[in-house]
Amino acid sequence: MKSFLITAAIFLGVCMGYFFLMLSGTENYFTYILDDAYIHLAMAKNFALHRVWGITEYSFSSSSSSPVFTFILSILIFFLGNHELIPLIFNVVCAVFMLFFLNKYYAYYFSQSKTVVIAGLFTLIFTSVPLLIFSGMEHVLQIMMVTVNILYFEKWRQSGYKNRYDSACVYFTLALLGLIRFESMFYFTALSFVLLLLRRYKEMAGVIVFGFVPVLIFSYFTYQETGYFFPNSVIIKGLRFDLSKDYIEQLVNIFLFKFVENPYFYNASLCPLLISVFFIIKDAKKKLGFQEVLARNFFLVVWCVALCIHGTFSQFTNFYRYEAYLLTGFAMAIVPKLKIYFKERQFLVKKNRTIAALIVFSMGALILKIGLVSFLIVTGSKNIYEQQIQSARFLKKYYNQSKVMANDIGAVSYFTDIHLFDFVGLGSKEIVPLRMKKRKVDAEVECFLTKYSAENNYTLAVAYDEWMDGHTPKNWRKAAVLTISGRNAVLGRDHVYIYSIDPAIHDALKAHVRSFTWNKGIKVEVLD
Repeated sequence: MKSFLITAAIFLGVCMGYFFLMLSGTENYFTYILDDAYIHLAMAKNFALHRVWGITEYSFSSSSSSPVFTFILSILIFFLGNHELIPLIFNVVCAVFMLFFLNKYYAYYFSQSKTVVIAGLFTLIFTSVPLLIFSGMEHVLQIMMVTVNILYFEKWRQSGYKNRYDSACVYFTLALLGLIRFESMFYFTALSFVLLLLRRYKEMAGVIVFGFVPVLIFSYFTYQETGYFFPNSVIIKGLRFDLSKDYIEQLVNIFLFKFVENPYFYNASLCPLLISVFFIIKDAKKKLGFQEVLARNFFLVVWCVALCIHGTFSQFTNFYRYEAYLLTGFAMAIVPKLKIYFKERQFLVKKNRTIAALIVFSMGALILKIGLVSFLIVTGSKNIYEQQIQSARFLKKYYNQSKVMANDIGAVSYFTDIHLFDFVGLGSKEIVPLRMKKRKVDAEVECFLTKYSAENNYTLAVAYDEWMDGHTPKNWRKAAVLTISGRNAVLGRDHVYIYSIDPAIHDALKAHVRSFTWNKGIKVEVLD
């Protein structure tokens, strides 16, 4: 308990420091560092107050990447009221619980409280938990569940898969993980694959049932509403494999694009992957049997397989949020194995120079990550405040119930009562079939937007002109451009355009832009 309290005090102190730095750039108004956080808030608000699972209160939309997280927020809003700080507080609570279970896990391997504290803090920094907390997203809940799952899975393995309480905890967390983040299915796949190699067929079946069945049930209900099994964000952003083209060429291109040519793969995953391979090869050289090597490196192999699947079907980013569950798993698998090298400084021994070099390399990468995370937290909050929050306030004042087209839909949906059309497709099912076929806006998408906005009497649009790839609909007329101050850390562009779609409001729209009290950091230019 002592190590837990020390770790929690240090960690929460760091988070508090970030919190005040964020407020200094947003006129003391707390702002999440991703617009996506407000998508969850908007859907949770609408479900709690209007019984509508959607980005607006007017219709269903499969916009949430995390059904469980959004549902939990809706329950909290129903009982506590519609407060935008709820995701922040919930994430802090999840982080504290994660610390608690990490403390229990590392206490099995390290006898000194000091070492448990260091291991816990390293895991939190390695996984960029402060960044995930201030993102306002579901990732802290996901990695907390991964932590619990690994803790009880290890205890279950050590009991020879006989302890029923441990197995219940494992299966319960698996059942939730798939609906917290759909990428968790990569973990289920890797886990069941390694259990298959170990001939643990009963346990493999349990992982498959408890991991995938809840996802299939949710997918069934989603399909009834949208015609698709997964949320819009998953089907639009996911891997696309064309069965009519050369399979080998496509696989090679995927490998090159997703791994070899992807700098974020090296930033996020190269170090833990190399260290894992080192330990696996080291045991293999001892001429142990295949299954014994696999058993001794169970979670290292699981997370290496999961990493490969994740990299192929999902993505690595500079935000470390999609791969956060992978980093948590790698940290919990690797840290206990490093114990022997730090005992009596054995990493200085000549035969251990390889692992010593990997550790030094990892520490250097970690220092760079801390700098990047700090930049994203402080600057990202300021960016969202100056662009997304200000745009939402403008719409709230002058066009609160108007029909609006947009590409960033979180804040403008949460803070207003607009009728939204999301032309990226995350919040509007009408354009999903088209966006599934086309990564970029082309003449066909332009034609669709022109016709749809005219026929359905949309009033204005808020969008990045560059995202239109030269195919902005002709009936969209630029009225103003808003440009943030300073560096851009998280936005699609540092400037966003306000368009009139209804010609009758063009002059009034420009007048409203002029009269609105914008944040002093924004450069506002009304266009003729």
